[in-house]
Order: sequence, then structure tokens, then C-alpha cells
Amino acid sequence: MDSRASTVAELITARWGDDRPGLRWEDRTLTHHEVAAGAAARAALLTDLLPPAAEPHLGVLLDNTPEFPLWLGAAALAGAAVAGINPTRRGAELARDILHTECRVLVTERAHLPLLEGLDLPGVRVLVTDATEYDELLTPYADARPDPSRAGPRDRFLLYFTSGSTGAPKAALCSQGRLAAAGRSLADQFSLSADDVHYVCMPMFHGNAVIADWAPALVTGAAVALRRRFSASGFLPDVRRYGATYFTYVGRAIQYVLATGPRPDDRDHTLRLGFGTEAGAVDAAAFERRFGVRLVEGYGSSEGGAAVQWSPGTPTGAVGRAAPGLVVLDGETGEECPAAVFDGAGRLLNGDEAIGELVNQGPSPFEGYWRNPRAEAERRRDGGYWTGDLFYRDTDGYLYFAGRADDRLRVDGENLAAAMIETILARYEGAEAVCVYAVPDPVTGDQVMATIAGSFDPETFTEFLTAQPDLGTKMAPRFVRVVERMPVTATSKIRRAELRREGLCCPDPVWWRRPGERTYRRLTGAGPGNAEGPLAPTRGPSSVRRQGLEPRTR
Repeated sequence: MDSRASTVAELITARWGDDRPGLRWEDRTLTHHEVAAGAAARAALLTDLLPPAAEPHLGVLLDNTPEFPLWLGAAALAGAAVAGINPTRRGAELARDILHTECRVLVTERAHLPLLEGLDLPGVRVLVTDATEYDELLTPYADARPDPSRAGPRDRFLLYFTSGSTGAPKAALCSQGRLAAAGRSLADQFSLSADDVHYVCMPMFHGNAVIADWAPALVTGAAVALRRRFSASGFLPDVRRYGATYFTYVGRAIQYVLATGPRPDDRDHTLRLGFGTEAGAVDAAAFERRFGVRLVEGYGSSEGGAAVQWSPGTPTGAVGRAAPGLVVLDGETGEECPAAVFDGAGRLLNGDEAIGELVNQGPSPFEGYWRNPRAEAERRRDGGYWTGDLFYRDTDGYLYFAGRADDRLRVDGENLAAAMIETILARYEGAEAVCVYAVPDPVTGDQVMATIAGSFDPETFTEFLTAQPDLGTKMAPRFVRVVERMPVTATSKIRRAELRREGLCCPDPVWWRRPGERTYRRLTGAGPGNAEGPLAPTRGPSSVRRQGLEPRTR
């Protein structure tokens, strides 16, 4: 491990002359030296291509091919910054991402060229990595050597977009020094070394793959194995093929792997650890039982302003112990929320009081957003970094994730957290994926709606709910939408805002339960507002937000 390097550029340069395998992709293998040389050549090209007066920004619109980490290395050596461009964006939204981050060079591949057709991208030079002209451009720079002197720890390195679930995606900033420090911290936390092989199956335009997977490999000198796009069926074959030992995940990726058919040789592999978010305690336990691999569920805000680390002794369901400065605050009063109170079955009894927003009142590595002072002001308030995420803590100081601030539900005067209900519903045998969200109650507050991907039977689901000791009296879904496959983003995160917006007006079958009834019935053509259906929930934002009962907008 290189403990002296303070920049990504220094970490790239440190691999010069290292002939061990450094980057693997399909049938291709590059040594660490070849990776450093490739980054140096692209850095020299980039320096010549960037206009002198322009921001040194380039966009990368690529799948996980070797060109992605090579251009990350190139940007580091050139003192430039990379904006990872999401290929699931379209039209004006895609153009907005490229132009907002002021990219003067856009690196892409032929498969993505149709996305750029008809877009007005003035001043943007497009490089196509699998075109003959690209090779010709690089040839004069083949003898370039890496030189870290052009970069400092505070130099801007990443402009990575948040999910944009509550508006246009915001480009969070990450410096070379912060990324190097994050990689070193994770390497230390998980005892990663040069002998490990990091499997990068999450898209590299997202912060998870770069910060939590690529960066620690760069610090330790470990090899990186790339998957063009995540594949549940290809996961274990890839792990065996590359001898992978460590991987990261986000969203529902773990559920998709578990949905593949079990095999007697599921434990025949080299993998020892997975690190990520949103797998949930149920799926994490199932993954370890089946594959013999521990998953560590961590928490880190996308922007880097707060993090919670798991440690031995962390209770089931908790993320980790609150570090100094991390507090759970009431968004209205700014006061610290009281500790959680549980009954014998593990039910949270004081959710109204205990659930609040996680705030970092200590030093924060948050470096801001690109050209978005309003969004920065929402994060930085009253001397703290407000994460926008709901948590509660127990009397021992352990923190439990309760969802995004937008995921709070107000049912019959009681505050509920969608993440807590999802954890319970995920135990249902027919559920491959679950999402819980609010639909407006016709009188006041919210009603609970769940979307379940997989199979659904109203009788067995009712019996399942009755048998759950930690299901509170307000938590059972009033409505259940059943889908063949959960709508997700490119990073396997559920499109929660889309489901919430559609509500009952969706093309999929919806089951519902009348107040006071035991079982669910199919919501028929009689529809909402008629005698045979529920009262009509109105379209639009949840009444939680209309009444101001969630943590206020900062």
C-alpha cells in the first residue's frame, strides 16, 4: 500500500514499472505498467485538446470498458476532472448533464453514439474509443510517461451526479485528495491488499464504483476486473474467472443475484467480502448463507458529507455506531431526537419522536456541488451537513437507516419510515424486490402502498403479515402493486419517485384492503372513488409534504 501518495496522480504514477496484472476485462489483461502508460498517453492528448481558457473537464459516456479507468487516470495526471455521464439519460436531460458540467471533451463509444444524435453540444469534442480515428489520435503520445506534478490534493477530480430523484441531478465534487483518502480508509477498514482482485460490476459513472471499488484498488496496487454492465447470471462466473475477492454493490443488485437458481457449487469461488448499500438485512443474511460471503452494509451520503462504518458487535439491522459529530435531529425544531424504544419483538415504539434526519455537526469532507449554490445551502445549514436521510439511534448509539426524507409516511397521525416496512415485506416468500411509498389519504395524511416484484397471493400475503411480530399496526400496506420486474436506475436503485407519482394509476394489477377487512381484493375497473373501490387519492405530492410534517426543506 502506498501510504505517502496524497493524489490520484501519484497513485497512478506509482504503478509505473509494475508488471503484475492490473486491469482485466473479458479476454484482455493489462499490467499495472500498461495502465499507467495508457493513462499517461491519454493525459498528454487531453492536455492538447482542452481549450486553454476552459474548465479542465471531460465527460465519460462509456460502459465499464478499460477506457473508463484509463481516462480516470488520464484526468488525474492532467489535473482535470471527470464527469461520469449516465447512459440511461436521454435527449435534453443528457445534453443538460454534459453542458452543465462544462465538458469540452466527451469520451464515448459507438454503442452510445445514437444517444448523441440531434443534441446541440456546442464546443464539445467527441472521441469515440472504438473508432480508427481514436487510435490515430493516441499514436503520437505513445511514449508519454506519467508525471504527477500537475496535480494537487485539492484539485477537482470527479463531478459525479446524484440520483436526481427530487429534481435535476446535482454534480457533487470530489478532489484528488479526498478520493485518495477514501480509498486508503476502505483499504484499511477491510484489510485489502495488493493480492486482492476488485470486481467492478457497478457502473463507473456512479460514485460507488469509483470511490468504493476502484480507489482502494489503486491505493493497494490490487488488480481490477471490469464487467461491462451488471449481470446477475454473470456474477459468479465472473468472480471465478477473475479470482475476484472483493466487490461493491448498490440498490437491488444483491436481490438479482439471489434470484438466480441455487447450485451445489455456489461456494466454490474466491470471493470474501462485499461492501455496499440497500441490500437489507434479509438479503445480506441469505447471501452469506448461500455463497459464504459476508456483506457489509455501509452508509455514506453520495456527496461524502457523512458516513457510518460497520464494526464488530453492530446489532442486526443497524448500520453502525454514530461517530463523534453524527446526530439525529428533528427537522422542524433542530433538536436531537430521543433514543429509539423497542418492544420485545423489535418494533420501534416511538417512531414519531425517534426518527429524524442524520446531521454531521463535525468536520465534513463535503466539497460542494458544481454551479449549484442553492443545493449546497440545502446541505449546509446551522453549522452542520444535513444528509437528507432519515435515521434513528438506540441507547447504545447505533444508527438505523429509515429511508430518505421524502420516504417518510404519515399514517393516522403516526410517522413511519418506508425502509422499515420494506425490511419486513422483503421476508415475503414471493417477493424478489419491494418498494414502499406514500399515496395520499383522501382525508388527511398518507396511505401505505407497496410495489412487489415477483409472485403475489392475497391469502398467503395476509397470513404473512399477521405472522410478522415487528409489523406495527399502521404499517400494513393498504395497496399492493404487483410487477414482473421492479423499475430501477442504471445503478439498480428503485425508481421510487416514478412509482409514487403513478400511484394507483398504473398498468399493473393492484390489490387493496378495505379498512377493517382482513384480506386483499383486486382493485377492479370500478376504480378509485366508486362504491367498489377506495376513495380517490389525489395525484401529486404526498400529503406529508403538503402538511410540512417531514423534515423541512433546507
